[in-house]
This record gives sequence, structure tokens and C-alpha cells, in this order.
Amino acid sequence: MSENLIFEIATWLIPLVIAIVFHEVAHGWVANAFGDPTAREQGRLSPNPIRHVDPVGTVALPMILAVTGAPVFGWAKPVPVIAARLRNPRLHMMLVALAGPGINFLLALVSAFALAGVLAVGPSPGLGTDFLLANLQNLVLINLFLGVFNLLPVPPFDGGHVVEGLLPRRLVPAWQRFGRLSLFILIFLLLILPLLVPSADVVERLVVPPVRWLLDIVTGLAGL
Repeated sequence: MSENLIFEIATWLIPLVIAIVFHEVAHGWVANAFGDPTAREQGRLSPNPIRHVDPVGTVALPMILAVTGAPVFGWAKPVPVIAARLRNPRLHMMLVALAGPGINFLLALVSAFALAGVLAVGPSPGLGTDFLLANLQNLVLINLFLGVFNLLPVPPFDGGHVVEGLLPRRLVPAWQRFGRLSLFILIFLLLILPLLVPSADVVERLVVPPVRWLLDIVTGLAGL
């Protein structure tokens, strides 16, 4: 494996792991605050990546995407949340869901300011500097992408939980039955639909535009 390839994988994989670990921990922290200690009881509020890593979604898939030059994304083991243990299940489940994307947007902003700070200092050129800058740049991009991606209003995304909380109660059981097909929905939206109808590429049509818009805002605030 060439040094350039190792560099490329590392500078995408490290930010991705940080982004998805904080995403899952945020779900758990908010759930715990609203009365469901399940994640805390199972040790899932830890920033230790080992507690959250999914071998496929956190390691294998991102490495393959980085090597092939495709957009890098992935997932961790979902943090367990029991809605019935929340004090206000419908409202609090929506807030738990929004906590994941929310922390990603915050991390993107913090990373942009960190990147601006490093550039302002003007560190000496070298592999270490290039590695730091690449990680910060990718932290911004991955967190924005992950945040927007998870707000898609269908299961299994966080946006799907928000939709469930906004639906009339009589429609919730049907939505939950729909959610049991989440794996098939994910495969259809990301892989099959773009092949059948290229103009219906969900990522290109629904995710990339708001990511670009948020990137302009974040970099503008950071003075980049």
C-alpha cells in the first residue's frame, strides 16, 4: 500500500470516526437527560470509538470509498434508545434524533475555526502539517454531510424519527411498519434508484445542495 493511499485513507477515516462517534454519543446524552438511561447503562456515552465501531459501516466501507474516490460516509452501532422510558416520548424522541445532526453541525463549525486558526499561524510545510490540515478540512465536510444526510425524512435516518413525532398518532403504527423496511429503503435510495433514474440521485439532489450552502456559511463564519 502506497504512502499516498495510507494518507488518503487516514485523513478520511479519522474524521469519519470522530463524526459518527460524537453523533451517537449525542443521541445517548440527550436520551439520558430526558429520562432514558439505556445508553448510559450499556456504556455507550463514552467517546471511546471501540464502543461504537461497526466493522462494516465504520471501517470497511469508508476505506473502500476513500480508495475509490467516492464520497466517504459510514455509520456506527446505533445507540439504544427506549422511547417509553423518556418523559415525553414523542417530543423527546424528536429531540434525541436531532441531537446527532446537531452535534455534527457544531463539530463542523468548530473544525472550520480550528482550520482557520492553523492557517493563520502559518505552520511550517511538511507531512505533519498536511495531515492536520487535511483532517480538519475533512472534519468540516464529513460532519456537514453526515448531519444533512441524517435529516432525510425517511427511516432509518434521524429525520424519519422527527417525521414520526410530527405525524398524527393514528398514522404512527403505519410509519413504524414502514420503518421496519429501513435497510431495503436505504439500499433502494442510495444504490438502486440512481441506477434506474439518474436524475433521482438522492445524494446529489437532496444532500449535496444544502451541504454546499452550509459549507459557505461555516467557512464564512470562520473567515476561511
